[in-house]
Amino acid sequence: MKEQYSNQHRRWYDKDPVLSQAISTLEQSDDETQIKVALNLIKIIIEHNIEDEKFEAVEDIINAVGSGLDDNRKGRWYDIDSTVRTAMNMLQNCPEATQRIIAKEMAKMVVDKIKTDNDSDDEEQTD
Repeated sequence: MKEQYSNQHRRWYDKDPVLSQAISTLEQSDDETQIKVALNLIKIIIEHNIEDEKFEAVEDIINAVGSGLDDNRKGRWYDIDSTVRTAMNMLQNCPEATQRIIAKEMAKMVVDKIKTDNDSDDEEQTD
Protein backbone atom coordinates (compact mmCIF):
# COMPACT_ATOMS: atom_id res chain seq x y z
CA MET A 1 0.00 0.00 0.00
CA LYS A 2 2.81 2.39 0.74
CA GLU A 3 4.21 3.91 -2.40
CA GLN A 4 7.20 5.96 -3.30
CA TYR A 5 6.12 9.57 -3.20
CA SER A 6 7.02 11.94 -5.96
CA ASN A 7 8.43 15.38 -5.28
CA GLN A 8 4.94 16.65 -5.97
CA HIS A 9 3.49 14.77 -2.98
CA ARG A 10 5.80 15.20 -0.02
CA ARG A 11 3.49 13.49 2.45
CA TRP A 12 1.38 10.37 1.90
CA TYR A 13 -1.88 12.24 2.40
CA ASP A 14 -1.11 15.06 -0.05
CA LYS A 15 -2.22 12.91 -3.01
CA ASP A 16 -5.88 13.54 -2.12
CA PRO A 17 -6.77 17.25 -1.73
CA VAL A 18 -9.75 16.53 0.57
CA LEU A 19 -7.66 14.27 2.80
CA SER A 20 -4.79 16.74 2.79
CA GLN A 21 -7.07 19.61 3.84
CA ALA A 22 -8.81 17.54 6.52
CA ILE A 23 -5.49 16.46 8.01
CA SER A 24 -4.13 20.00 7.83
CA THR A 25 -7.19 21.29 9.70
CA LEU A 26 -6.86 18.49 12.24
CA GLU A 27 -3.19 19.34 12.74
CA GLN A 28 -4.12 22.92 13.62
CA SER A 29 -6.83 21.79 16.07
CA ASP A 30 -6.33 21.56 19.81
CA ASP A 31 -5.17 18.30 21.40
CA GLU A 32 -8.63 17.32 22.66
CA THR A 33 -10.15 17.73 19.19
CA GLN A 34 -7.33 15.72 17.61
CA ILE A 35 -7.86 12.83 20.01
CA LYS A 36 -11.67 12.82 19.62
CA VAL A 37 -11.40 12.86 15.84
CA ALA A 38 -8.68 10.17 15.95
CA LEU A 39 -10.89 7.86 18.03
CA ASN A 40 -13.77 8.34 15.59
CA LEU A 41 -11.39 7.81 12.69
CA ILE A 42 -10.16 4.50 14.14
CA LYS A 43 -13.79 3.38 14.53
CA ILE A 44 -14.64 4.35 10.94
CA ILE A 45 -11.57 2.62 9.51
CA ILE A 46 -12.32 -0.57 11.43
CA GLU A 47 -15.95 -0.48 10.26
CA HIS A 48 -14.88 -0.01 6.62
CA ASN A 49 -12.37 -2.83 6.84
CA ILE A 50 -14.91 -5.16 8.44
CA GLU A 51 -17.46 -4.30 5.72
CA ASP A 52 -14.82 -5.03 3.07
CA GLU A 53 -14.03 -8.29 4.93
CA LYS A 54 -10.38 -7.34 5.27
CA PHE A 55 -10.42 -8.34 8.95
CA GLU A 56 -11.76 -11.66 10.15
CA ALA A 57 -10.70 -11.45 13.78
CA VAL A 58 -9.64 -8.93 16.42
CA GLU A 59 -6.05 -10.14 16.03
CA ASP A 60 -6.12 -9.02 12.39
CA ILE A 61 -7.06 -5.50 13.48
CA ILE A 62 -4.36 -5.41 16.16
CA ASN A 63 -1.73 -6.64 13.70
CA ALA A 64 -2.80 -4.06 11.11
CA VAL A 65 -2.54 -1.27 13.66
CA GLY A 66 0.84 -2.44 14.90
CA SER A 67 2.41 -2.83 11.48
CA GLY A 68 4.44 0.18 10.58
CA LEU A 69 4.29 1.84 13.99
CA ASP A 70 7.69 2.97 15.11
CA ASP A 71 7.69 4.05 18.76
CA ASN A 72 10.94 5.94 18.25
CA ARG A 73 9.54 8.07 15.44
CA LYS A 74 8.54 11.49 16.73
CA GLY A 75 9.18 13.80 13.76
CA ARG A 76 5.62 14.11 12.49
CA TRP A 77 2.99 16.25 14.20
CA TYR A 78 0.79 13.24 14.86
CA ASP A 79 3.53 11.15 16.49
CA ILE A 80 3.20 13.07 19.75
CA ASP A 81 -0.02 11.30 20.78
CA SER A 82 -0.33 7.54 20.42
CA THR A 83 -4.07 7.66 19.62
CA VAL A 84 -3.60 10.17 16.81
CA ARG A 85 -0.53 8.28 15.55
CA THR A 86 -2.50 5.01 15.48
CA ALA A 87 -5.38 6.61 13.58
CA MET A 88 -3.04 8.18 11.02
CA ASN A 89 -1.12 4.92 10.58
CA MET A 90 -4.37 3.01 10.02
CA LEU A 91 -5.52 5.63 7.52
CA GLN A 92 -2.20 5.51 5.69
CA ASN A 93 -2.45 1.73 5.33
CA CYS A 94 -5.98 1.83 3.90
CA PRO A 95 -6.48 1.42 0.15
CA GLU A 96 -6.73 4.76 -1.68
CA ALA A 97 -10.43 4.20 -2.42
CA THR A 98 -11.11 3.76 1.31
CA GLN A 99 -8.94 6.79 2.10
CA ARG A 100 -11.10 8.92 -0.21
CA ILE A 101 -14.30 7.78 1.51
CA ILE A 102 -12.83 8.29 4.97
CA ALA A 103 -11.36 11.68 3.99
CA LYS A 104 -14.85 13.05 3.39
CA GLU A 105 -16.10 11.67 6.71
CA MET A 106 -13.00 12.98 8.47
CA ALA A 107 -13.40 16.45 6.97
CA LYS A 108 -17.00 16.54 8.19
CA MET A 109 -15.96 15.38 11.68
CA VAL A 110 -13.27 18.06 11.95
CA VAL A 111 -15.59 20.84 10.75
CA ASP A 112 -18.44 19.68 13.04
CA LYS A 113 -16.10 19.52 16.05
CA ILE A 114 -14.73 23.00 15.37
CA LYS A 115 -18.27 24.41 14.93
CA THR A 116 -19.35 22.78 18.20
CA ASP A 117 -16.33 24.22 20.01
CA ASN A 118 -16.96 27.67 18.53
CA ASP A 119 -20.64 27.55 19.53
CA SER A 120 -19.61 26.61 23.08
CA ASP A 121 -17.12 29.49 23.18
CA ASP A 122 -19.80 31.94 21.96
CA GLU A 123 -22.23 30.77 24.66
CA GLU A 124 -19.59 31.19 27.36
CA GLN A 125 -18.82 34.74 26.21
CA THR A 126 -22.48 35.79 26.27
CA ASP A 127 -23.06 34.45 29.80
